[in-house]
Amino acid sequence: MSSDKICNAPHPTIKESIGFIGGGNMAKAICSGIINKGMAQYSQIYVSSPHIENLGWWIQNGATASIENVKILEKAQIIFLSVKPHILPLAVASMLKTLPANFTEPRLFVSILAGVTLDQLSKTLRPVGDNVRLIRVMPNTPVMVGEGCAALCAGNGATAHDVKTITSIFSVSGICKEVPESMINSIGALSGSGPAFIYLVIEALADAGVKQGIPRAMAIEMAAQTTLGAAKMVLSTDKHTAVLRDEVCSPGGTTICGVHELESGGVRAAMFNAVEAAAKKSALLGQQQQPK
Repeated sequence: MSSDKICNAPHPTIKESIGFIGGGNMAKAICSGIINKGMAQYSQIYVSSPHIENLGWWIQNGATASIENVKILEKAQIIFLSVKPHILPLAVASMLKTLPANFTEPRLFVSILAGVTLDQLSKTLRPVGDNVRLIRVMPNTPVMVGEGCAALCAGNGATAHDVKTITSIFSVSGICKEVPESMINSIGALSGSGPAFIYLVIEALADAGVKQGIPRAMAIEMAAQTTLGAAKMVLSTDKHTAVLRDEVCSPGGTTICGVHELESGGVRAAMFNAVEAAAKKSALLGQQQQPK
């Protein structure tokens, strides 16, 4: 199904307050997707970071910002964990220092931490209380422009409503699939890291165009539009990529000569190796975050 069909569906309104522990690029992308689709207002958004100067974007847009993670726990009902994986134990520890002893409010934690398993999350967040619910998501930055790709798996205590809400958050900005946790690291390597791989491809195509005499700005625009158009052909026609490729490759024509050079250069092997390397690194990040 194409992302256009998904994004044109009615967008549910989120009534809960939404928090981000960590206000970096991915958190901004997720928040922008939610706001741009009219699912929430910045008045519902709470975000924390150790350094207030890093929260200027959030403050300018009307979100409530703090340097205290506990403020997010106290105010937000849905909390995105968007720090670096190795920072999570420290972030939770800082919350616990000032968390009221009688705090019993239910909270849904949504982790976008690469490599950190639901079991690890459960152990790390256990001191927060018995009313913690968990969902693990692997998104990518194109959610910011409504063309994201995400996968999620539900953990401890997550309800059908929780899964539906988080799926909606990511589906209105692209596609979101519920998958077994065993697939999450691999999907992160494919779709989470994938945009960087595609940017490299677009840059290479543009450089090649410049070498052939096309002005730089035009070459980048055409390379990007070509990539977008090819992707939409895959999503909208339901044809196998090999069939679509063959439709461009006329016998004895120019395109098949170019495809031959790509195959000779090992483009497939390079993509295999890139995704495999990203998946291995994701697993390693999870091992480094083992709770004490």
